[in-house]
Amino acid sequence: MASSTILPASYSFFANKKDLRLSDFSSTSSPLSIPKCRKSISKKIVSVMAPQQSERKPASTGSVKTAMTMTEKILARSSEKPQLSPGDNVWVNVDTLMTHDVCGPGSIGIFKREFGENAKVWDREKIIIIPDHYIFTSDERANRNVDILRDFCLEQNIKYFYDIKDLSNFKVNPDYKGVCHVALAQEGHCRPGEVLLGTDSHTCTSGAFGQFATGIGNTDAGFVLGTGKLLLKVPPTLRFVLDGEMPDYLLAKDLILQIIGEISVSGATYKSMEFVGTTVESLNMEERMTLCNMVVEAGGKNGVVPADSTTFKYLEDKTSVPYEPVYSDEQARFLSEYRFDISNLEPLVAKPHSPDNRALARECKDVKIDRVYIGSCTGGKTEDFMAAAKVFLASGKKVKVPTFLVPATQKVCNSG
Repeated sequence: MASSTILPASYSFFANKKDLRLSDFSSTSSPLSIPKCRKSISKKIVSVMAPQQSERKPASTGSVKTAMTMTEKILARSSEKPQLSPGDNVWVNVDTLMTHDVCGPGSIGIFKREFGENAKVWDREKIIIIPDHYIFTSDERANRNVDILRDFCLEQNIKYFYDIKDLSNFKVNPDYKGVCHVALAQEGHCRPGEVLLGTDSHTCTSGAFGQFATGIGNTDAGFVLGTGKLLLKVPPTLRFVLDGEMPDYLLAKDLILQIIGEISVSGATYKSMEFVGTTVESLNMEERMTLCNMVVEAGGKNGVVPADSTTFKYLEDKTSVPYEPVYSDEQARFLSEYRFDISNLEPLVAKPHSPDNRALARECKDVKIDRVYIGSCTGGKTEDFMAAAKVFLASGKKVKVPTFLVPATQKVCNSG
């Protein structure tokens, strides 16, 4: 049966809230699992000690006066501040800026308008430009977007421009990568402790590497192109503790749908979502990317997973740039905390029209489907296709509806 135990905690260490539990998503309603340190005052008021975290390496952010979360530490270091709290507005130094063929031309136009036609970008090696939206089309205006990117990269001598020239056969384009969020990871542009901004709402995907990653608009990107800085407000952090052995029929997509179903599509508006727990630690990097990819569907500013040996191993052959991971202090203040027992969770779906319209997959077994699509930035990674292949093989049958498999990048295509 689908079952999750959810325990919200307050901004500091205690909560004064009604008990929270899954409503109708399990056939039996299991009571909240209450730790020994909880002291019941009344049916409506609970007191919960902050959970013990596994031992983490300390990060250097100067003289720490008050404990900070991962997101606060990253922004403190990038703004050269010893201490930050939610709500603070600070100028951060950007480590990486990503843009693509949808927003790139607009960002470039703003950069040239504000800094001058002959202005140079702040750092040609920290800008990543990836055509990935309007490429396989004969539409002249769409093709013009890629032409604008190409001209700008040649003019500015941008080091990381993943160009595509032959639209008839993507395989003959050695520089072409694919979906930007997956390509950023595969090409070694995601590193713990850094600030990565991108002109796409799903830039939050890169938070899987223990960095601050979020989407920005064209105006902000134009400013970053010229200065390498951006004014950001420090978000408060929601902490999600996912424990339990993950059944082999689940994927990280089930985990994030469960979370969004609990907090709603606006439950994390301008908040950081930090994912910890034994279940998260067991996930590979692609699954962690799925988890962080969809924080924006809950309104989140960014999602983040603490870097560990899985992260470091993934990065071994992908980047030579030194990085320094950071971790939340044991006494860090979280706006709320939610606990989930993943071992009893069932496969989930999000029904139309919203990501928080959650239901058990088995409850939808009589729903007729007309078409299947497996791909995109959240579902087009190697792990996603391996999972799909297992389902196809287990069924022993051919698909009965048009089924489209779209790998996110060329490396996904070649990984099989």
